Amino acid sequence: MHAIEAHGLTKQYGEKRALDGFDLQVPAGTVCALLGPNGAGKTTAVRILATLLRPDGGRASVAGADVVAHAHQVRGRIGLSGQESAVDEILSARQNLVLFARLNRLSKAEAGRRADELLTQFDLADTGSKAIKHFSGGMRRRLDLAVTLILRPHVLFLDEPTTGLDPRNRNEVWSAIRALVAGGTTVLLTTQYLDEADQLAGQVVVIDSGRVIAGGTPAELKDQAGGDRLDVVLEAGADLAAATAILAGVSSAVPDVDAETRRISAPVAQRVPALTEVVRALADAGIEAADIGLRRPTLDDVFLRLTGHRAEPAAAGPTTDEETTTAQEVAA
Repeated sequence: MHAIEAHGLTKQYGEKRALDGFDLQVPAGTVCALLGPNGAGKTTAVRILATLLRPDGGRASVAGADVVAHAHQVRGRIGLSGQESAVDEILSARQNLVLFARLNRLSKAEAGRRADELLTQFDLADTGSKAIKHFSGGMRRRLDLAVTLILRPHVLFLDEPTTGLDPRNRNEVWSAIRALVAGGTTVLLTTQYLDEADQLAGQVVVIDSGRVIAGGTPAELKDQAGGDRLDVVLEAGADLAAATAILAGVSSAVPDVDAETRRISAPVAQRVPALTEVVRALADAGIEAADIGLRRPTLDDVFLRLTGHRAEPAAAGPTTDEETTTAQEVAA
């Protein structure tokens, strides 16, 4: 069973087509990462699937219900955590959870029990009466996740769940997401942190210009990017052209060059012979390398190959028209 299905979704913002025949299938109980550059249509897709926005065309279902014809049923089966925190900073974690539980029509007793369960599940039980404004970034995002799970949703949408967090707090959120999936929850997350997709997702879907351009497991997508890569970081930028020519001699593809970091990268078929040849050629040419090594392809390589540029740092909030929903566009 697919927990999420989308077929030919389209959405227009003025003259900009945010979605242009978007297709997606996510099996139940898995994590799917939706990758793409800013303005690719990721947030629009999530908002349509979460019934916050009506598509102009196509169809989609979530947890077995059509997102347009049966939007109310979908909303009862999903959770959504956006880029911005939705909790009240003056209240404690428990007070926030009880508040949202009551808004979801749980009785006072049920709200209290559910709040205590979630506080324990997300390792927040010892926060007591501490106001949210004093929480760390990781604690705040864990509470955001807890709020979305008050009604035990079948499907959870996470839009840039770790934007702005330091590595320790990101790991805390990742652990919480893994625990949810282990319990049977289906997760669709949008992210521009490619290591996040690599860590969490069994399925990765790359979207650009409103349509899916690639999909598969992280390993499958990496295989599409070619075999092992030879990376060289130069001491001097003036040597870039000569060093690039050397790497081109051991690779079947044109090397990638980052002038800012003085890094040259190229796929190689024969790991050790290629490395040996390049080291010798650089030495013969009098070119000094700050670093040189072999590595397996990463999702960043996949992203570069598919979109023509590397992933951009995640923004703090919406930055394009396709990521801004007006009140008139919110699904009734």
